[in-house]
Amino acid sequence: MSWLRLCVRITAFMAFLAATTMLAAGLRVSEVVTRKAIDRTPWARFCFRWACRCLGLRIHQHGSPSDDTVLFVSNHISWSDIPILGSLAPIRFLSKAEVGQWPVIGWLARQAGTLFIRRGGGQARRVRDQIIENLQAEENVLVYPEGTTSAGLTVLPFHGLLLKAAPESRTPVQPITIAYRREGRPDHLAPFIEDDEFHHHLLRMLAQPSARVDVVFHEPLHPSEKIPAGEFAASLRETVLEGLTRIYRGEYDRPATECLRTGDDPGLPHLPSLHGGQRSPDQSTG
Repeated sequence: MSWLRLCVRITAFMAFLAATTMLAAGLRVSEVVTRKAIDRTPWARFCFRWACRCLGLRIHQHGSPSDDTVLFVSNHISWSDIPILGSLAPIRFLSKAEVGQWPVIGWLARQAGTLFIRRGGGQARRVRDQIIENLQAEENVLVYPEGTTSAGLTVLPFHGLLLKAAPESRTPVQPITIAYRREGRPDHLAPFIEDDEFHHHLLRMLAQPSARVDVVFHEPLHPSEKIPAGEFAASLRETVLEGLTRIYRGEYDRPATECLRTGDDPGLPHLPSLHGGQRSPDQSTG
């Protein structure tokens, strides 16, 4: 059945890429003709949702993205993190420069407003200034402080340089935890690490049964410029790591009514709250 699944999904994915490319080209032509910039956010989220469907990802959202402008901070497991998170919130992504060179995918990433960064040469400081500019323009930005992808079993140390964009722009930070599982266990297919090539990794994902993806939106934090960047980065990492641990323990697999903390049973975990103190039930977009 894996070959049949692969054929169906690769056909759907190629059709999706073709349609998305035509859409992006159409938006670009429209901008040139009208000489007016088009907000690509709703179009990007629409495309990200369909990308996740084509990849066969079952997404379970816990908590909600902030209604205010925030700097999102997440652990990083795979290139598929981008369409997943992009389908759940309006985000401008920060990605390594190599992604911008990928055929079709790189061009589409640029059309979606992705910010690319190269290692060394003082690029991080330039990108931090760009992030500050985007945040001040009320655009959400997501950074991966680990600086690379991991196997998803833990969270690598966070680097604090780009995180300084939050206090310098007086913007809250909202941590995110993402995890991939198959049959209740960490997914060994999802991680995009070491010298893996995009097209090989894509084919492996498309050939296998659907993976479950849990995304936890933690409470936004308001960093102070007085807090050392390293200390704040370590605190964010602990929050993201705690979310990862809870996912692998299966705590987010329970129905929402079982996950609310009550006075009679204070030991049960509680879900992140929305603005105004309301609770957000778990949502599945798979």
